[in-house]
Amino acid sequence: MRKVTLEKLFTHPITQKYVGRSGMAHAIAVAEHAYSFSLKLNVNPDLAVKAGLLHDIGHYKWYRDGEWDYDLYKENDIHAIKGANRAHKLLIRSGEDPHAAKEIALAILLHTDSYLPDGELRLNSLQRVVTLADEADEEPGGNHHYRTIEYKDALTRICNLDKRIEDAHLQNLGCSG
Repeated sequence: MRKVTLEKLFTHPITQKYVGRSGMAHAIAVAEHAYSFSLKLNVNPDLAVKAGLLHDIGHYKWYRDGEWDYDLYKENDIHAIKGANRAHKLLIRSGEDPHAAKEIALAILLHTDSYLPDGELRLNSLQRVVTLADEADEEPGGNHHYRTIEYKDALTRICNLDKRIEDAHLQNLGCSG
């Protein structure tokens, strides 16, 4: 049994504040995509969905003259750096295994190369899953950050993901649920 569930992370005030402002509907969709990709790529689904849910926890909205400015964001954004730090702190304080918290934070740090100088990253499997999951839900101009979801619907989807992870864990142990 996992000590830190998605529900525990989702309902935490830090997640509600920071993931909420960067787009909860997007975060949940990325967590769901991360679950699917994790099964295909033989990656721990628990780590993948947590990184997917928290991947944009470090976002700052860049505005110019009261309007969202995607170009300003692309030029100045370091949300993955801030997010890795914020997520790690949240995970540790929530009781996550320190090694797992570090792996999740690194996947958040490397889920995008938008803040890096030109070059190529070498991603491990978990980091690749989170990158693929994020890319699977992106919309032009950052519009994926502005989709909305009702709290009740969001919580239902989070709880469904928790159940799928528990079921997958039981199957890996050779148990039936």
